[in-house]
Amino acid sequence: MKKRRLHHRISYFTSSFSIVIGVVLIWRGIWYILDFVVLKVFGGDQVITSIAAILIGFLVLYLPDKDLKELRKL
Repeated sequence: MKKRRLHHRISYFTSSFSIVIGVVLIWRGIWYILDFVVLKVFGGDQVITSIAAILIGFLVLYLPDKDLKELRKL
């Protein structure tokens, strides 16, 4: 019984850890692509692109449910 429980915990940890690593790698890739877009398309103007990113972020959170309840979870 203890062996099975230990195996389950190790399996759960391994699965969770791989998900976290995957999300971090995806976010890192997106971050670098967006930095490239800001540099090449917008000439490195970070103020305009930061404001645009905030507005787009709010829009992405608002559109599916027509509310911003996701922000309350933070």
